[in-house]
Amino acid sequence: MRSLSERIEAMYAMDRLGAWTFVAVLWVVVLFVLYMVWQAVPDPTIRLVLACSAGAVLVFNTASIGAMIRHYKEDKDFIYGLDIKHLDAAREARAEQSRSATQRA
Repeated sequence: MRSLSERIEAMYAMDRLGAWTFVAVLWVVVLFVLYMVWQAVPDPTIRLVLACSAGAVLVFNTASIGAMIRHYKEDKDFIYGLDIKHLDAAREARAEQSRSATQRA
């Protein structure tokens, strides 16, 4: 079994990858929707509002995900250590249930 720090790093890396993948998909989706709606909106003022709104959503969401990743990095030992402790306890409880069920049968 890997050490606790290796398991923490693996969980942090997966969360970081998932978060940045979400941000990339969000950018693609918002820009696609903006592009598809652009031709349907003839008024330049509404186009400006749409573009500014889409930009605000993208900038603020990207910034918040970046802040979340930094927070996770600072507290990853606590956050992931607790998760691993609970995962190991649940795995042990399931193994114990299987052993006791096998012994009864």
